[in-house]
Amino acid sequence: MDSQEMAQQPQETAQEKRLYTSKEEVIARVKELSHGEEEATRPELDHLKTAFYFLLNAEREAAQKAYLDGGGDPMQYAVLPDPLEEEFKVGMNTIKEKRQQAIKRQEEEKQQNLKRKQEILERIKELTTTPEEAANAFQEVKQLQQEWREIKAVPAENATELWNTYKLVQEQFYDLLKMNFEAREYDFKKNLEMKTALCEAAEKLSEEEDVISAFHQLQELHNQYREIGPVAKELRDEVWARFKQASTVINKKHAAHYEAIRLQQEENLTKKSELCDKVEMLSAAECKTAADWEAKSKEIIALQAEWKSIGFAPKAMNVKIFERFRTACDQFFVAKNEYFTELRTRLQENIAKKEELVKQAQALQDSTEWKQTADKLIQLQKEWKTIGMVPKKVGDTLWKEFIAACDKFFEARNAANAGERNEQQENLTKKQDIVSRLKALCEEEADNLRQKIQSLTEEFNSVGHVPFKEKDKLYEEYHGTLDILYKKLNKNRADRRLNAFRQGMKEVAKRGENAVETERQRMQKRFDAMKEELANYETNLNFLSASSKKGNTLIDEMNRKADKLRDELELMKQKLKALKE
Repeated sequence: MDSQEMAQQPQETAQEKRLYTSKEEVIARVKELSHGEEEATRPELDHLKTAFYFLLNAEREAAQKAYLDGGGDPMQYAVLPDPLEEEFKVGMNTIKEKRQQAIKRQEEEKQQNLKRKQEILERIKELTTTPEEAANAFQEVKQLQQEWREIKAVPAENATELWNTYKLVQEQFYDLLKMNFEAREYDFKKNLEMKTALCEAAEKLSEEEDVISAFHQLQELHNQYREIGPVAKELRDEVWARFKQASTVINKKHAAHYEAIRLQQEENLTKKSELCDKVEMLSAAECKTAADWEAKSKEIIALQAEWKSIGFAPKAMNVKIFERFRTACDQFFVAKNEYFTELRTRLQENIAKKEELVKQAQALQDSTEWKQTADKLIQLQKEWKTIGMVPKKVGDTLWKEFIAACDKFFEARNAANAGERNEQQENLTKKQDIVSRLKALCEEEADNLRQKIQSLTEEFNSVGHVPFKEKDKLYEEYHGTLDILYKKLNKNRADRRLNAFRQGMKEVAKRGENAVETERQRMQKRFDAMKEELANYETNLNFLSASSKKGNTLIDEMNRKADKLRDELELMKQKLKALKE
C-alpha cells in the first residue's frame, strides 16, 4: 500500500470520538475551533452538531416532563429558545467560513506548488538531454531535487502522475549521468542509509499502542520515503519490500481497529433497534386509564435513559435509527397529551356541574321552609354523587362550599326543631343498641345469620332520626359492622357457590372437552371484564377526595363496590382453577 492509498483510509482523532456531557462543553470546543489556529475536521464538526442537539433535545424533553409532572397544562406548554443554540450556530458559521478560506488558500497553494514542480520537471528534462549535459548539471539537479522535497502538497488529481513523471525524470537523469563512479555510489549509499532508517522506524511502529497515532506516523514516513532519491538498482526492490512489509503490519492493525469499531457500532444498532421495537409496541398499545398512561410513560422514559447509555450506530444508520426512536416516542406522548386534554375537558364539565349545585345549595341555605328545602338539598346531594371526578384541589374547594351551605341550613333547622332532640337522643340509644347486637353476630356461626342481619337492619331503618352531629359516626359504625358481616356471609356463600360449581362442571365435562372449553372461555371473558371494571373503580377513587367528615359517603360506597368486585374476582379465580383441574 503506497502513501496515496493510506491517505484514503478513515481516520478518527480523540476529539472526533470525545464524549460531551453538557452543551457548555460543546460550545467551549466550538470556540476553540472558531477563534484558534487549529483546523476543524468535517467528522468532528458533525460530531459536535450531533452532540449539541442531542443534549439540547434531552433538556427540552426533561423540561416538558417536569412541567407536565408538576401539573402544567400541555396545551399551554411552549418550547423556549435556548441562548446557547444561537451561540452554537454563530460559532459553527465562523468555523465554516474559516474552513472555506483555509481550503481556498490550500487550493491556491497547491496550484502554485504544482506549477513550480512542473517547472522543475521541465528544467531537469532540459538538463538530461545528453550524458554530457547531465554530468555538468549534477549540482543544479541536486538543488532542484532539494527544492522539490521542500515544496508541499499539490492537487490530489495531479499527485500520482506528477510523482511518476518526477521518478522517471530522476531515473533518466541518473542513467545518463556521466560522472565518477564514487560520486554516484556515494549518492546511492546516502539514499540507502536514509531509506533503511525509515524502514527501521516503520518496523518500530508495531510497538506503538495507539493504533491511530501509529498510522499517522506511518503516513509521514511514506512522505519522507517518496522524497528520497533512488538507491542502487539491485537494491531498490529489496528496500521497498522491507518498507512495504512494515507498512502492512501497521495497516492491518489500523484496519482491525476500525473493524472492531464497526462491529461495536453494529451491536449498538441492534440494541437500538430492539429499543425502537419496545417503544413502538408501547406506543401502539391501548391505554384506558390515566394510570396506564403514567405507567407506560415511566417505561418509555426508562428506555430513553437506556438509549443514552448506548454508543453510536454505524454512520449510515445513526441518524435514521434515532429518527425512528424519536418518532415512536413522539407518537406516544402526543397520544398521551390528547388523552389528558380530553380528560381535562370532562373534568371541566364536571366542575361546571358541581359549581351549579353549589349555587343552588347556597341559594337554599337561608330558607326556613324546612321540609321542602331539606328534600331539595338531599336531592342535590344525591345528584352530587352522580357527577364524575374532578381535580382534587378544585373538588375539595367546591365540596367545602357545597357542604357548608347544606350544614348551614340543617343546623338552622335543628336549632328551630330543638324539641325533637330528646326523641332523636332516644333514637340514637336504640340504634346504638342495634349496632351492638350486630357486632355480637360477628362472632356467631348460626345458619340463620342472614335472617338475623335482615331483621336487625329493618329494625335499624324503622327507628327515626338521630342527633345530626352523631349521624355520621353512627353511620360509619353501622355500615362498618355490616361490611364485616356481609364479608362473612359472602365467604360462606362463595364456598357454597364454588362447591356447586364443581358439581355443575362434572355434568358439563360429561358433554365433552368442547363444552368444558366453551365454559372456560365464557368465564375468562367475564373475568377480564370484571378486572377492567375494578381498574376503573380504582382510578376513580384516586381522583376522589373529601376533607369534610361528611364527604366520605360516596368514597365508602365505591370502596364497598370495589371490595365486592375483588371478592367476585377471587371466586372466579377459584372457579377457573377448579375448571382446569
